[in-house]
Amino acid sequence: MKILSVLKTIFRSASYGVMFAVVLLLLVPELRENKLSLWQVFNKSEQQVQPLSYAKAVRLAGPAVVNIYSEDIQAGDSYNQQPRVTTRLGSGVIMHERGYILTNYHVVQSADLIIVVLQRGQELHAELIGYDELTDLAVLQVQANNLPVIPQSPTLKSQVGDVVLAIGNPLNLGQTVTQGIVSATGQSGLSTSYLQFLQMDAAINNGNSGGALINSNGQLVGINSAKFAQANRNVNIQGISFAVPFELAHKIMLKIIENGQVVRGWLGVDAKDNMSNFKGFIIDAITPNSPAMLAGLQAGDVVYQINDMQLGSVKQGLDVIAETTPGTILNFTISRENKQLTLPVTIVEIPKK
Repeated sequence: MKILSVLKTIFRSASYGVMFAVVLLLLVPELRENKLSLWQVFNKSEQQVQPLSYAKAVRLAGPAVVNIYSEDIQAGDSYNQQPRVTTRLGSGVIMHERGYILTNYHVVQSADLIIVVLQRGQELHAELIGYDELTDLAVLQVQANNLPVIPQSPTLKSQVGDVVLAIGNPLNLGQTVTQGIVSATGQSGLSTSYLQFLQMDAAINNGNSGGALINSNGQLVGINSAKFAQANRNVNIQGISFAVPFELAHKIMLKIIENGQVVRGWLGVDAKDNMSNFKGFIIDAITPNSPAMLAGLQAGDVVYQINDMQLGSVKQGLDVIAETTPGTILNFTISRENKQLTLPVTIVEIPKK
């Protein structure tokens, strides 16, 4: 009987132990993966919390951000005078394994020689494929193998408050990372103006132009463009910098690769949003000899539909026009003096400045 009693006690204790182990495995999944010892479980509260770090994001994106040195060679004024070489400093982002690099146009403007330096130290000569002055973007191409390409997401949408990191070569100090947040979101349409770029407060200095703005996952958010400046130099402005949003920059790059330039459609109007019912836009003024004037549009007309597209804002309408191939006829449905009219408008290429 004593033996039976002892066996029952042992069995009961073993059962409790198994039940405790099962509950522990259910509550602490790491134990099933052999990541924690039992001692670590009971001392987990005493372990230090790992510091917040963006090192992984920088490791993913950093190798694809390059230094760019563009040289402008000017002949001497006299026969014996040596040519004068002016070097501009900037950054760029490798967007495709075929060697396509996005940068700012002002970094390579009028350059006679463009040198790209990879983070692994390799120096490459770059060819200017094309540029877009409105967005200050240019596409370069280098000939090399096994190029690191920056992570990109076609569905990426930036939000105000997102943490962003600016990677570039400020003041030729070597690759440097600065951190900030998105202050205002940018636009993606081809009619985008400078002040509609992505705004952030990451520090941007000479040499950062053309570099990458990434999120905390290392994905490209935009191409760093410029630090805000105004005519009054006595006003100290901080924390206002701009970048071309990724979606727009990618769209511009594809058009440059395909055509060597970005061709935008043009209507020739000044317009504002229709605040009375928030549909379409109101034409304020019309440029002489523009497609709008030739089609019979007038100041005061309310444009609320282009072809079959209902318009919600002037920005949407101007984007439709800008992304229309020159020579295309668009049907504008307008309201004029409480009458509905439909006018065909032949869109032309935006005039060169």
